[in-house]
Amino acid sequence: MVAQEFTVDLDKPLVFQVGHLGETYEEWVHQPIVSREGPRFFENDFVESLTRTVWWAIPSIWLPVVCYCVLKSVRMGHALPEIALMVVGGVFIWTLLEYTLHRFLFHIKTKSYWGNTVHYLLHGCHHKHPMDGLRLVFPPAATAILLVPFWNMVAVFATPSITPALFGGGLLGYVMYDCTHYYLHHGQPANDVPKNLKKYHMNHHFRVQDKGFGITSALWDRVFGTLPPSKMAKKM
Repeated sequence: MVAQEFTVDLDKPLVFQVGHLGETYEEWVHQPIVSREGPRFFENDFVESLTRTVWWAIPSIWLPVVCYCVLKSVRMGHALPEIALMVVGGVFIWTLLEYTLHRFLFHIKTKSYWGNTVHYLLHGCHHKHPMDGLRLVFPPAATAILLVPFWNMVAVFATPSITPALFGGGLLGYVMYDCTHYYLHHGQPANDVPKNLKKYHMNHHFRVQDKGFGITSALWDRVFGTLPPSKMAKKM
């Protein structure tokens, strides 16, 4: 007997449905629905509210933390030029982390029930509903949890006085990433640089979804050979 293919009901909460797609999940999640009205994830209203975040919450919550970290390194005796270098270094580290997470975690192949479910929550929902403005940035509660291992990772490689500024730079890079990501989906850039970046990211969503993993820049796509075909042709 041939198993009947599962059909997702878009009028019902999606999270606990998508796992049933099995091996067809990968194809389904990369067929975008272009609508500014996002789907419902959970039946419970409180849990559902935790999945929605306005974009301005990201700079409002995390920029004060960035400032606190920078001031902490200043109080430990570092001069402003040194602090600036540490912050820039942290931003640079973030760009690599941004690329790595997007390529290897957010685009991991799944087919099990829980694999599909977790992936949908993490990134699949964004590819299925790319214009959902309340699920374009990472929920602050989840970010706070992930900042703990990030701090520990930085602390392994940096001295106690450098760690806060380097960590703050990485966090600043994340804020820039999330705000840029929102703008690429909902902004109407007039200048060439943001306009080209928007085209680059929309290309990832609607044409070549296994290439172009950079959000804030194409730097690491160039380094690791994951530029979309059109970009590769121009490079040659």
